[in-house]
Amino acid sequence: DIIRGKDLFIGYNEKDKEEKKQLQDSLKKIFKEIYDNLMKDVTKYKKNMAEAQERYNDTTNYYQLREDWWNANRQEIWKAMICKAPGNAQYFRNTCSNNTTETKSNCHCIDGTVPTNLDYVPQYLR
Repeated sequence: DIIRGKDLFIGYNEKDKEEKKQLQDSLKKIFKEIYDNLMKDVTKYKKNMAEAQERYNDTTNYYQLREDWWNANRQEIWKAMICKAPGNAQYFRNTCSNNTTETKSNCHCIDGTVPTNLDYVPQYLR
C-alpha cells in the first residue's frame, strides 16, 4: 500500500505524519527517476512513447506507475518480506491465494509461492 500510494494510515502524532510525508516524498523522487528512465527507453518507439505518456500522465504522484511496478515486483517483494519468517509463523488467515490450502513453513504456499491474496484487502480489514 505504501509503494502504491494507497496507505491509509496517516500517523498517530506529528512525528508519524512527518515521517510518512518524508517517505512519500522519497517514493515520488524514486518513481520520477523510474518514469524518466522509462521515457528515455521508449523515445525510439513513437507509438510506445505515446502509450507510455498516456498511461503515466500523472507526473506528480506516479500512482499508475507505482501500481504497475508493484504488479511486476510483488512476488519478489513478498519473498523478501517473509524470507526470515520462523518455520511456525502463520498469518491471521493462513490460506494461499486460492483459499484451498494452508500456508506452510515460513508463510509460503505448498508450491513455494507467497500468499499475495492480502495485497488488495483494505488495511483496516487486515
